[in-house]
Amino acid sequence: MKTCTPEVRYGGAILLLLAAACGREEPIGPDVVARIGGAEVRYAEFEQAVARTVGDDEGVLGSDVLSRLFDQFLDEELLARLAAERGLPAASRRGALDALLREAPAPPVEEREVRGYYEAHRGEFSRPERVRLRQILVEERADAERARAEVLGGADFAEVATRVSRDPSAARGGLQGELSRQDLPASFAAAIFGLGEGEVSAIVPADYGFHLFQVVERLPAEVVPLAAARPEIVRRLRRARADRRLAALVEEARDRYTVAVYERNLPFHYEGTYSASQDSPPDR
Repeated sequence: MKTCTPEVRYGGAILLLLAAACGREEPIGPDVVARIGGAEVRYAEFEQAVARTVGDDEGVLGSDVLSRLFDQFLDEELLARLAAERGLPAASRRGALDALLREAPAPPVEEREVRGYYEAHRGEFSRPERVRLRQILVEERADAERARAEVLGGADFAEVATRVSRDPSAARGGLQGELSRQDLPASFAAAIFGLGEGEVSAIVPADYGFHLFQVVERLPAEVVPLAAARPEIVRRLRRARADRRLAALVEEARDRYTVAVYERNLPFHYEGTYSASQDSPPDR
């Protein structure tokens, strides 16, 4: 950032003119919403980033959401600059972030970390009582009664579901997968969890038709063993490490480069972490 230091040899009037010139801000165009170092950032660039992130819904987003997206956008700009400065090739902002993360890869997750996480979060690996379920959905009660009579008469529930059900699961014989009480409306849960394996429910009415349910298998409440939980735990630990590394890179980039936000040119009330009112250090 250039500074003006008027010399004493000039006359008083000239000194005043120089001082006024030093105090004037450099003109900023109405489409410029930020400056990173000496580079201007235009609103159209942010619009494109929002479109990539949330599609065409920018117009319905609140100022708080737009502010967070704008901070994310500026962070990505800083990271792209940091990657370029380090000579890391990147064709996009995402590529810049990937290059920075590859530059210092996280160490492998150790077994003691996996076990520690499992013990600390055991409740997250608890499964409630569940059922494997099939259903038939029809529009008329008479159709439900005929379907139920067929099944009780020995017909295969899956075959009847494939033939008469209007639910998208009909192609799978009405199979719904594993469901707990919490996954179901209360009226359905009461009917379903009172059934034994292979049993068929009474007709259950709903606003959009009539249901028949068959419990294929009952699964007791359990805690997922460590061996089964290990892949998910490793994914979580790797993601947490990547998040910490990203936060450190963003902090480094924010400390390294000057960012000025021109809030008056933003078409929303900016509530983010970058402040245009703070004094800016020399451009870098």
